[in-house]
Amino acid sequence: MLKIGITGQQGFVGTHLNNTLGLHHEEFEKIEFKRAYFQNDNELDSFVSKCDVIVHLAAMNRHNDPEVIYETNIKLVDKLIASLKRTGSKAHVIMSSSSQEERDNLYGKSKKEGRELLVEWAKEAKASFTGLVIPNVFGPFGHPYYNSVVATFSHQIAHGDTPEIQVDGDLKLIYVGELVTEILKVIREKKNEAIYEVAHTSEAKVSEILSLLHGFKTQYQDKGEIPTINNTFELNLFNTFRCYMDIANYFPVKFTQHTDPRGSFVEVIRLGVGGQVSFSTTVPGITRGNHYHTRKIERFAVIKGKALIQLRRIGTDEVLDFYLDGNEPAYVDMPIWYTHNIKNIGDEVLYTNFWINEFYDENDSDTYFEEV
Repeated sequence: MLKIGITGQQGFVGTHLNNTLGLHHEEFEKIEFKRAYFQNDNELDSFVSKCDVIVHLAAMNRHNDPEVIYETNIKLVDKLIASLKRTGSKAHVIMSSSSQEERDNLYGKSKKEGRELLVEWAKEAKASFTGLVIPNVFGPFGHPYYNSVVATFSHQIAHGDTPEIQVDGDLKLIYVGELVTEILKVIREKKNEAIYEVAHTSEAKVSEILSLLHGFKTQYQDKGEIPTINNTFELNLFNTFRCYMDIANYFPVKFTQHTDPRGSFVEVIRLGVGGQVSFSTTVPGITRGNHYHTRKIERFAVIKGKALIQLRRIGTDEVLDFYLDGNEPAYVDMPIWYTHNIKNIGDEVLYTNFWINEFYDENDSDTYFEEV
């Protein structure tokens, strides 16, 4: 079993990589890293000595003073190399660099020089090193105004602000989940390459991205409709947008009931994609679910009885509670990377409609069990 440590474990890419490693616990053991280790040689040495693989993601991306970015990133590499030498480590070190390496800015310069320093260490130590040159990364839980323009635009649009395009350039993009898959490939194949170009998986103008996000806001956030998803990029962008909404105050969304002497009619979902519709009955006191998805779009609609739907983002402790009553039919959608469940808290049988955007495939279920 490979022991893997991630500097920058709590950052954008680090969080996704750390969570995904947890899905492969039979293959990988995670070695915990904390920021404070860079300030304490003994703790850093302890971390390094435990690792078969070190994925160096810790870095500064933004600061008012570019010199601070440069000095910080070089210093982090220097400290890591010093620890590798003190411990005599032969770990496979993987460093995230950037497509900005060749640009005339201090961030790009810091990434290039840091990568070159680790190349020299690997030659001297007869160890493996992989320098990942990565295009623009986007995905859920990135920090707006810091990680990517997608994070900034998604946050602004979801919260009613008006984004501004500074330069309508072409962006070469990779979804964070796709990047994590590439990192796992590098780990498994033990790639020893000073420069490993990570290919972008999509390309779009800034204005095209903004237009798609505005469409998601209008159709999904304002109207509750699942938009037409034309390709994997749009699915990843939509799932990214959903995670910037104020989920705690957005759900549950009440349905519009059309009532006449015969009873009532409720439209459960409008969608521009296919998928699978199902329903369940649940007896009082029983809980269903306690699992999460990394790509699927899912809706729970309570039409009869009383239910408690709970969500918790993986890697966090906060639990969101949503109480639904069939007398006022409502729904809650499940964001990706949120474990969720539904419990019958009433005295009668609970009736729930479920919709998910893809058919169930037992060989690729995208369903991971974890208690809320």
